[in-house]
Amino acid sequence: MTTQEERKFDELLLLLRETRGFDFSGYKRTTLIRRIARRLEALGLRDYDAYRDLLELEPGEFTKLFDSLLINVTEFFRDATAWQRLRELIVPALLDLEPGSRPIRVWSAGCATGEETYTLAMILAEELGADEFRRRVKIYGTDLDEKSVRAARAGVYSDRALADVPADLRERYFEPADGGSAFRHDLRGRLVFGRNDLTRDAPISRVDLLVARNTLMYFNTETQLDVVRRFHFALSDPGFLFLGKAEMLLGQQHAFEPLDLGLRLFRKRSPITGDVTSGVTGGVTGCPADRVAGPPALASVALDCGPVAQIVVDVPGNLALANSRAAALFGLGPRDVGRPFQDLEVSYWPVELRSVIEQACEGRGPVELREVNWYRAGLPAPEVFDVSVVPLLVSGDLAGVSIHFYDVTRYRRLRDELKQANRRLEQAYTELRSLNEALEATNEELQSTNEELETTNEELQSTNEELETMNEELQSTNDELRHLNDVLTTRTIELDEVNRFVSSVVRSLGDAVVVLDEQLRVVVWGPGAEELWGVRADEAAGLPLAELDAGLPLDVLCPRLRAALADRSRPPVQGEGLLLDAVNRRGRPTRLDVRLSHLRTEDDAVHGLIMVMKEIRPQEP
Repeated sequence: MTTQEERKFDELLLLLRETRGFDFSGYKRTTLIRRIARRLEALGLRDYDAYRDLLELEPGEFTKLFDSLLINVTEFFRDATAWQRLRELIVPALLDLEPGSRPIRVWSAGCATGEETYTLAMILAEELGADEFRRRVKIYGTDLDEKSVRAARAGVYSDRALADVPADLRERYFEPADGGSAFRHDLRGRLVFGRNDLTRDAPISRVDLLVARNTLMYFNTETQLDVVRRFHFALSDPGFLFLGKAEMLLGQQHAFEPLDLGLRLFRKRSPITGDVTSGVTGGVTGCPADRVAGPPALASVALDCGPVAQIVVDVPGNLALANSRAAALFGLGPRDVGRPFQDLEVSYWPVELRSVIEQACEGRGPVELREVNWYRAGLPAPEVFDVSVVPLLVSGDLAGVSIHFYDVTRYRRLRDELKQANRRLEQAYTELRSLNEALEATNEELQSTNEELETTNEELQSTNEELETMNEELQSTNDELRHLNDVLTTRTIELDEVNRFVSSVVRSLGDAVVVLDEQLRVVVWGPGAEELWGVRADEAAGLPLAELDAGLPLDVLCPRLRAALADRSRPPVQGEGLLLDAVNRRGRPTRLDVRLSHLRTEDDAVHGLIMVMKEIRPQEP
């Protein structure tokens, strides 16, 4: 797909969002491209611009497009094993929630035409009983497609749609209705259907069971994570989630605990609760000398041998004492005891301590310096110390200041190594996440392909049903045509018999018999007329009498015929008849006795004439 085609495709999605309120930006792009391409192929269009123009000219195409994009494939008890596991594992847990008092709220998201929503209702009604179901259960069914929501709200299904419902459940929960079978009216009131966009609308809250089967797979990864977060918010604690077999909760282990991973049954993880206590370090606000017990020599030895470098400065600011660790670390000797502390290198190196000592004395509380770096000659890396300056109080009066140097170099090094290890771990985790995302994308593509195959199978099944319906319609039409053909054959036989009868009558008269319609066209031309005038019946039928090449005196005969037709109240020429001179087929003159009768219908209406012509032969002398 070129950059320009991508831009045109985005403009088409923008048109759908701005004109119809359908935002497909969170759906899998490959699926959208494939479904829209099918519409373009069906309409014989080449690009998205032409399709946009068509949508603006024919708003009805929006409905067909949404029907193609919003694939509503569902059925009752779809994947029966998963539903049975739901009934065994989750439904008892729902019933244990404050039995008999707490309402049970269920949300069927992406419910399509409602089959799975009514499946939930049947399962819960079986476990609770009809009365308890009406009292405690509330089921919400939502979908993006308003047309599907209307079908779900009606709750009327054909026998074919109910084929997977066990016979006993079908008998208990469905009633005869126009167009099929309807869900029981007394339980139907506990089900509420409405339109909901999972990517934009607020979720239904405080639900105990959320069913969203084969819905997440149509969204891209980012939208899936957002929808799953909405699901987590919607569920109560504890709450249960039931997904389709082609869907997973990758990267959501902190939010959901799998109960049956294979059948996609999950439970919302409870938040960490309980008393949270934070460690409190009691800072030494003073070391009262009058509280120290024990022999002075022992105290001196303990101080001198302590693992932490310690220096004590008296009130005038002179070095009072330094233990062995401090002496070795800062190069202090017995001659330094009693000297002003500010004259010693330790007062300003590795860190300025004079201002810190003043701060501790003024505040009468300890002052902590964290991670002080000390760069010493001959060492590859600095040493790190935590410095603590503590005022010494005797009966509330300041007696001096104790300075402690805690060597935390090893811990600093370990922390740096840990940070470096964490960085490597984070890098490895990033690579793993990238691989995992690639695997998820591949898995989603496989899931999408699998769902597309299932959808294609559904479409083929639907097409097969349509073909079967068309075949039945053609068969019905063929039966009707066969019936009409039989009737026509019967009528033809009857007409042939009537024609033979009329021909027999005309032939039996012996004279030339001619039947004319109101326009004086020949309807019947009897055998006697053929013999008299030499014109065959097939030649004369349908022609006006005046156009026949016969020896009749038409200039005299035709006016009399018209007059006989016009005067319908009295009979035409009878008695002695009309005598005419004519020429027969042999060219010989002959004398005719012509007699006329009206041709009447059953209601006595005149619609033609019967003309009988008899040749008068001269008598023998």
